[in-house]
Amino acid sequence: MTTTPQPSRETKPLPRRGLILIIASPSGAGKSTLSRLLLQADDRLTLSVSVTTRLRRPSEVDALHYHFIDKHQFEMLRERGELLEWAQVHGNFYGTPRRPVETALEAGRDYLFDIDVQGTLQVYKAMRSDVASVFILPPSIPELVERLRRRAEDDESTIQKRLASAAAEISHWRDFDYVLVNDDLNRTFADLRTILAAERMKRSRNEPPLELVADPLAAERLKRSRNEPGLEHLVQELLAELGRKKLS
Repeated sequence: MTTTPQPSRETKPLPRRGLILIIASPSGAGKSTLSRLLLQADDRLTLSVSVTTRLRRPSEVDALHYHFIDKHQFEMLRERGELLEWAQVHGNFYGTPRRPVETALEAGRDYLFDIDVQGTLQVYKAMRSDVASVFILPPSIPELVERLRRRAEDDESTIQKRLASAAAEISHWRDFDYVLVNDDLNRTFADLRTILAAERMKRSRNEPPLELVADPLAAERLKRSRNEPGLEHLVQELLAELGRKKLS
């Protein structure tokens, strides 16, 4: 007796919800450079373009780096609840439109947020389960100052304001899932890609891995490194140096 082969039934993976990768740091620690490199290396990642009321820098392009709007437009978005997060930084307002992010996540698209600590904490409240967050520390305050001056886009007064804000931002380092010290750009970038790959796999258990990780435990080691005495010591040194600058 022969049996008729039954057509195979392929099991379709469950729809994957996208993730939000937040990269935050004090100004000058390297989050914008790392974000740019990550976007160039990964075409499955979409940059969240914030709205801001600050003036456009010469190197910036409207709708690419930010949507530059006036204060009245910003207030209207905020009052209508159309901002996922918003903050006032150095006298200017910044915010993330809510609708594009929610639409992208539902479609399985991953979003990259280049925002500050205030914005990160607000996104946590709105959708913490969708978020993997990374805080970037500078190796030292003199290096941070040098990077701010090297980019030649802020006057000395603005640089001092950014340094004054750095202590409050660094003090939130434990609120982040991962903490990286950007003393070597290539190594920090490699660590960042490892984190993204691991977080994608955690959210993709019903489909093939989206990206291979050379060391499956690398991301978990990076996550646990927040508790290393050396990192705690560096943070205390950074805060002490910023305190001395404030007093001088």
